[in-house]
Amino acid sequence: MTAGTEIIGPSPFIAGFTLSDIDVGNGIRLRTAIGGKGEPLLLLHGHPQTHVTWRKVAPELAEHFTVIAPDLRGYGDSSKPESDADHRPYSKREMARDMMLLMAGLGYNRFAVVGHDRGGRVAHRLALDYQQAVTRVVFIDIAPTATMYARTDKTFATRYFWWFFLIQPAPLPEKLISADPAFFLEKHINGQLKTPGATDPEIFNEYLRCYANPQTLHAICEEYRAAATIDLADDEADGEKRIIAPVLALWGAKGTVGQLYDVEQTWREKALDVWGNALPCGHSPQEEIPRRTLDELLNFLA
Repeated sequence: MTAGTEIIGPSPFIAGFTLSDIDVGNGIRLRTAIGGKGEPLLLLHGHPQTHVTWRKVAPELAEHFTVIAPDLRGYGDSSKPESDADHRPYSKREMARDMMLLMAGLGYNRFAVVGHDRGGRVAHRLALDYQQAVTRVVFIDIAPTATMYARTDKTFATRYFWWFFLIQPAPLPEKLISADPAFFLEKHINGQLKTPGATDPEIFNEYLRCYANPQTLHAICEEYRAAATIDLADDEADGEKRIIAPVLALWGAKGTVGQLYDVEQTWREKALDVWGNALPCGHSPQEEIPRRTLDELLNFLA
């Protein structure tokens, strides 16, 4: 472990994993679950989850890899830094830098990464900014951010309303959600996942514990505000740059992304070497159909 690491203890949600708070050296501490042995594999969660979203697949992945699953900055029990007018502290570039510092601090200069939802957007920037570090990358149920904004229509704006709600100036979305965070969180998760029971009550309560924190709500809104502003500017500046690591795109055939986009093609516009597969689920394959998700990941990462 790196200097400045505080070991919390065994994870209550991911069998065989240890929780630590790791100071990555830029003023950010990341709550991180680590388990297994072998080549390093970084797992990045999405919104509104935390690293706990990997609970059904991480133990078996840990039979083949050293698995590192942090909470992204702003999420879960990780640091929630002050933002600024440009939302730069919650840009994918800064969040990707957190991950590079985390992995380097753990002694890994080259590693594979799997990113779901917002974590996939961090993984996209990580694979662009640190091309020699990322060996393989998996994007779960996303098309590139700039592509999704550029192709927005009524159907997408209706189904993914939070993309446009959370980016409203503070404190509008923060205050409205904080009036009943459990209602908002339940509606969000149930609307996205298409497999009943995929998020059991204990896990929902863990997500809610984090989501109901006013600092977390503000950080999440800032992350979405960054996605609609500074992240798009960074993407435009790197418009000709391509991911050189092999890419696997996985998406839920029952979800919005799979129904509205040719997901594999959107990533062929951003990367040199792309495979893609639709899965029989909604937005969160790792929670809805963990066995099939594991098979896809192990086949690609082997």
